[in-house]
Amino acid sequence: MIYKLYQVDAFTNRLFKGNPAAVVPLDQWLSNEELQAIASENNLSETAFTIPKGDDFELRWFTPAAEVRLCGHATLATAYVFFHELNYNRNNIRFYTKSGWLNVRKEGDYLSMDFPADVIVEANHQKIIVQQALNIDAIKALYEGKDDYLVILEDQSAVEKVQPDFRAVAAIEKRGVIVSAKGKETDFVSRCFFPRYGIDEDPVTGSAHTTMTPYWAKMLQKNTLTARQISKRSGDLICSFQKDRVLLKGQAKLYMKGEIYIDQ
Repeated sequence: MIYKLYQVDAFTNRLFKGNPAAVVPLDQWLSNEELQAIASENNLSETAFTIPKGDDFELRWFTPAAEVRLCGHATLATAYVFFHELNYNRNNIRFYTKSGWLNVRKEGDYLSMDFPADVIVEANHQKIIVQQALNIDAIKALYEGKDDYLVILEDQSAVEKVQPDFRAVAAIEKRGVIVSAKGKETDFVSRCFFPRYGIDEDPVTGSAHTTMTPYWAKMLQKNTLTARQISKRSGDLICSFQKDRVLLKGQAKLYMKGEIYIDQ
């Protein structure tokens, strides 16, 4: 069988920036083993797969190593493909996922995603383990979310200098570790490490901003914030905190489209 494949750089308006995701629209689900094999072959941080669900769509995300509960950049990439490549003619698209219904709205050159906000709790009992895994001298605050630990550092420079021990990070019983601080040019900055899922450092992580946005909205006393993930590729988001939801707004750029061939 032949399937269409699109590769999109998400959370950027420039090629070779942001976070690349593969998008594979399907008529019906392949086996879990086939979906995982395609994602492993693509070797991107995420490959998104969709099938129709009435007037909407089901959406699943796979890293090279495992399926995940929530992924922002691959959702953005998938919506971009529907709006710009598959002639989807509405301004709003809905995806049914492991995290429930997710809505993405087209707003000019931007796409706005409506995600559930993460709830975090203090995790001081893990400070030494996380601090040693990140190879840093001090943590300002440590929180535990549904998927990740959120580490707050003193400033953007401290985030830039983090050089983790990826084996030690992978040994932590979470999807990964988010490191964040107030930004110099944006409200907050971050870096995200997920070696447990086959991604040492993720270029731009939409789902991590559902964890960071409620924190920084409270700290900075504002509900709409600018964010930058300061990985090597880097990417930018506009984040809005609305009660138990987070709106993540970003842009995307098509890099490649082609076909993949699966023996039946």
